[in-house]
Order: sequence, then structure tokens, then C-alpha cells
Amino acid sequence: MRRFREEKDGKEKGKGKGKAAKRRPVTRRRACRLCADTKLILDYKDLRLLQQFISERGRIIPRRVSGNCAYHQRTVGLAVKRARLLALLPFTSMQH
Repeated sequence: MRRFREEKDGKEKGKGKGKAAKRRPVTRRRACRLCADTKLILDYKDLRLLQQFISERGRIIPRRVSGNCAYHQRTVGLAVKRARLLALLPFTSMQH
């Protein structure tokens, strides 16, 4: 009795190219807007700027999506958390 099912050409079923077939196309990395524009100052009181880094559900958008550098992503998180504590931003969305 065979252990693995074999296809007609003699190869084992399920073994193919592996991860090489599932690669994503290479895209150019987004530049950090806060580094590029030095006039933008990140502050917990600037709600218009902070809402660009928050999803509709009230979650902080991750760095790989927003394009922030590590330094500015940490400051965005800190500013959002401060604004939430002062009730300037909601913790979650109001939808049920």
C-alpha cells in the first residue's frame, strides 16, 4: 500500500513550487510623510492629522500600511493614546 497518493507523472501530490509561487510583486517602499514634510508637527491636540493614522474602527493603522518610519510610528501611537485618554479621540467606533 502506498503512503502518498501519486499523480500520473509519478510526483507526490501537493508538492510543487512552494513559497516561490506565492510571492507578492515588489513595490516601492512608501516614504514617511512626517520625515518628508518638516512643517508637520505631530501633537495629540491635532486631531485632523491623527485621524489619518486611525482606521474607521478606531485602531491605529500599522506602520507597513501608513508608511511611517519607526520613530514617527511610535510618536503617532503615543499621541493617539494621549488623545484617547483626554477624550479627544474615541477608543472604538460607535457602530454596533
